[in-house]
Amino acid sequence: MHLALIPSDAGTLATYLWAFGQGVLVDLTPCVYPLIPITVSVFGAKGVSRGRALSLASVYVLGMALLYTGLGIAVSLTGAAFGTWLAEPVVVLPIAALLLALSASMFGAFELQLPVSWQNRLSTVGGGGFAGAFLMGLVSGLISAPCTGPVLLSLLAFIAKAAAEGSGMTYGASLLFVYALGMGTLFFAVALGASLLRPGPWMEHVKSVFGILLLVMTYWFLRPLAPALEDFVLDPAWGLWAGIAIAVAGILAGAVHLSFHTPALAVRVRKAVAVAVTTVGLVVVLNNVLYVPPMAWTRVETVDDLAGAVDRAVAEQRPILVDFAATWCLPCKELEVGTFHDPAVERELATRFELIKVDVTDPNDDQALIQAAFDSHTLPSVVLYHPSPKLRDAVAGLSDGASVPPPAARITTLVGPDEFLAILKTVD
Repeated sequence: MHLALIPSDAGTLATYLWAFGQGVLVDLTPCVYPLIPITVSVFGAKGVSRGRALSLASVYVLGMALLYTGLGIAVSLTGAAFGTWLAEPVVVLPIAALLLALSASMFGAFELQLPVSWQNRLSTVGGGGFAGAFLMGLVSGLISAPCTGPVLLSLLAFIAKAAAEGSGMTYGASLLFVYALGMGTLFFAVALGASLLRPGPWMEHVKSVFGILLLVMTYWFLRPLAPALEDFVLDPAWGLWAGIAIAVAGILAGAVHLSFHTPALAVRVRKAVAVAVTTVGLVVVLNNVLYVPPMAWTRVETVDDLAGAVDRAVAEQRPILVDFAATWCLPCKELEVGTFHDPAVERELATRFELIKVDVTDPNDDQALIQAAFDSHTLPSVVLYHPSPKLRDAVAGLSDGASVPPPAARITTLVGPDEFLAILKTVD
């Protein structure tokens, strides 16, 4: 069973629902929730017509969206530069350390906030009317940084990784725009007359939820560094449900509702153990979700490996599929899990195709040469060939500068099983 716990496909609705939900949850934290009615009153959306209230709230949310969308664009443009670095400890370990620190902040170890003088100045920005609402929205994310900062930074890290895997600037911008809409949900509700629940300890519970999710995200970034982390999978038949059960047990034991701020040492220890249990359960869920059942791939390390596989395919008149992938490329894994392992696709691949895998996580000279020859620098990249002697001869001469003929088909985006199967049927 495969689910999208951490979305990897820039085009799926689940990805945007995930970002929207993050925004809604941020509204429920102590830094934001108690200020929502006050903020709505300041920019003048109380005691006016519903049309004006909705307009003022929309302008406020637009200010938030402009700030976050700009950050999404900036990170998308810079994140694309370190794709292959995401398999390097020197890059991933500092990111993991940052995420751990952000998780600790959500559990109350410290607070991320601007200097007091900056906060005082920012708190005076805006006022009543449309211009005031827009300016208040524009600086709101900075004022509420103790709660919003860790969530925002984790989203930016996710966008940077997605950019490294080939997503465009529009993805980063739209993801954070949707996140801003999620944050704006309660502002719209209050402006239109809704009453909120009384602030209370439950807001700290929301922060604990974010703290646990940041721990899981830390693990997600670390997975490409070691096969042992990726292979930490229980039996695929029941491992997902076991992970869910472990996570639920941790939550019931106090991962969310207990507090580290209590003077009772026993409670703090119980909270820490419960958080650890919940995190382990979610890690098991994540690994079972991302688990890729083995297929009969010929894994290519050298040009000679590739030449041997192609020669065999031509001799047996089997069409050829070459899949370029990397441990940091989540769309590649999603393609393999959700498309290659669809029963109909898997049957077609197993019975007709020569399957060749080129892992370019840290390519050697031959793998880099193969990747360039097949014009597969951007991942995912799947190329399909008819079993022709021309291809065989070209591959045999790669080291001497031979050119590979154009493929019968090329896939560079995440496609569903039906579309992929239709493409496979065209190659014989």
